[in-house]
Amino acid sequence: MSLQTFMKKILILRDPGPLLIPKGKGFLHSPPGVPVTLPPWLSEEDIEYFASQHEKAGGLTGGINYYRALYLSWELTSAWRGAKVMVPTKYVVGDMDVAYYMAGADKYVTSGGMKKDVPLLEEVVVMKGVAHFLNQEKPDEINKHIIDFIQKF
Repeated sequence: MSLQTFMKKILILRDPGPLLIPKGKGFLHSPPGVPVTLPPWLSEEDIEYFASQHEKAGGLTGGINYYRALYLSWELTSAWRGAKVMVPTKYVVGDMDVAYYMAGADKYVTSGGMKKDVPLLEEVVVMKGVAHFLNQEKPDEINKHIIDFIQKF
């Protein structure tokens, strides 16, 4: 699979289950040979740009390895264990975002765990039908959330 095809498939992913990219088997969320139709918020030029930037950086290995090693990297953030985020915060996420479901993040957010770690959390917004690229998929809604939040201060 070309890098451009992979970028298309990952950017339009609407499967909030675990992201599966086993070594040597490719991207399991979209069968090979199935054409990818881009949504209105994503153009072929966008794909070409993203792919060219990844190619300049040596491919996707570095980014994927970051996630593969996430549980092994706890030492990097151990100095902040137990630290609280002490600024007014609004958390906006898409209900189709793979990251929202990783390691139980959705339950952490909805059960009050996030509020314990972010005491000044003012609002949680879970946008329906939106994945990871909120600012591209729903720019007007994101801008409204930002403006409404800033105007409180």
